[in-house]
Amino acid sequence: MGAADGSPRRGAEYIGRPSGGDHITLDMSGLSFIKMHGLGNDFVVVDGRDGALALSAAAVRAIADRRTGVGCDQLIAIEPPRNGRADAYLRLYNADGEEVGACGNGSRCVAALLMAEQGSGAVVLETKAGLLQARDDGDGMIAVDMGEARTGWREIPLASELDTLKLPLAQGVLSEPAAVNIGNPHAVFFVADAEAVPLETLGPALEHDPLFPERANIGVAQVRDAGHIRLRVWERGVGLTRACGSGACAALVAAARRGLSGREATVTLDGGELSIAWRADGHVIMTGPVATSFSGTLP
Repeated sequence: MGAADGSPRRGAEYIGRPSGGDHITLDMSGLSFIKMHGLGNDFVVVDGRDGALALSAAAVRAIADRRTGVGCDQLIAIEPPRNGRADAYLRLYNADGEEVGACGNGSRCVAALLMAEQGSGAVVLETKAGLLQARDDGDGMIAVDMGEARTGWREIPLASELDTLKLPLAQGVLSEPAAVNIGNPHAVFFVADAEAVPLETLGPALEHDPLFPERANIGVAQVRDAGHIRLRVWERGVGLTRACGSGACAALVAAARRGLSGREATVTLDGGELSIAWRADGHVIMTGPVATSFSGTLP
C-alpha cells in the first residue's frame, strides 16, 4: 500500500519505547492513515511494515478521539508477519488504548486492502488470537475465518470455574448470559426485545464485573427465529458500537449452544447485517461488507 492509492503510507517514525506505557515521545507528523468501517464499526488503519510503530496507549486514545482526533472504535497497525504463512500481522487497539487479540470487522477491512494491493482473492492475517484466513466473496462482501469458538471457563477467561452456558451474573433486566471467546471474551444475554435494553447504562458494570479478569464484550441478543438474531453490543474499551463482528460470532455460537438457533444465521446489528456460520469443525465464518470512509495524514 502506498500513499498514491489513498492507503496508509509506510515509514512514519515513532520515537520511544514500544512497551513504555504512556511515557513516550511521539513524532506522528506525516503518518498517513485510511479510515474504514464494517457496518459502522470504524477503524483507523496505519501501515507499519517498513518499521515498527511504537504506539502508546495515549497516542491511540488521541487518534481515536472523535472530537479532537480522527475518531474510531479501533486503531489497526499493519506490520510484517511473524508467521511465514501470513501476509501481514495486525496489531489491534481499542479506542481506550488497550491492545486486544481480535477484531472481526477490522480484519475484514484490512483483508480487503491487502487483497486489492496483491491482486488476490484471499489473504492470511496474523493476530494475537492466531491466523485468520480471509477471502473475497464478491459483490463487496469479505469473509473471514475467525478460528474456533472457545467455551471453556479458562478460555473465556473467567475468574472461577463456572458453566459458561449460563453464568450466575445479573444486572438490571439482564441475567444468566452465555460466555464465548472469539479471540476476545464475550458475554451474551438473551432477551425478548434487544431494543428495550438500556445497554448504555448496564454495559459498563457488566464489562468490568470481577467475573471477567480481562473484562468482556457485552451483547444482548434477541433470537427472532432459527436463522435470524438481533444483536446490540457494548464493546470492551469502546462502548456502544454500531457493529461488532466477534460479538455477532459469539451470539450465534451462544444461541446454537442453547438450542435457540441453527449453526448459521443472519445477525442484524445497529449498522447492518452479517452472515455467521459455525462450522462442524468449530470454526466461525463471518461475512459482510466493508467500506472506505476517507484517508488523510496526521498533522
